[in-house]
Amino acid sequence: MKKVLFVCVHNSGRSQIAEAFFNQLSKGEVRAFSAGTDPDKNVDSAIASIMMEEDIDITGQMPTLLVPEMTNEAAKVVTMGCGVGNICPAPNIPIDDWGLDDPKGQSIEKVRAIRDDIKMRVIDLLKELESE
Repeated sequence: MKKVLFVCVHNSGRSQIAEAFFNQLSKGEVRAFSAGTDPDKNVDSAIASIMMEEDIDITGQMPTLLVPEMTNEAAKVVTMGCGVGNICPAPNIPIDDWGLDDPKGQSIEKVRAIRDDIKMRVIDLLKELESE
């Protein structure tokens, strides 16, 4: 089974959203996991709240520290626009950077916009993986 790794610094926002949407929309045919280079202790409460609006409960998710072995499991690595590409080199794995704004400290409207952008990108990524 193909796996996709979503990476951001704190693994408490953008990468958690991407992982949740990916796993929901992939229907188990491919899987996603996420990690951060400097993970927070918990998923950001604003992120958990806006994901509940999509009927996705991520309150039980825990930010995870990125370790090099994770890239060995991934068919693709996607960074969230936080400059972590140089921190998590995966020489034989395609790495995309989505260039997303950090939702931390943003208005709820901005956080929702980031969530919706991630959802559309996940849909596009799933289509890309299906065509490979």
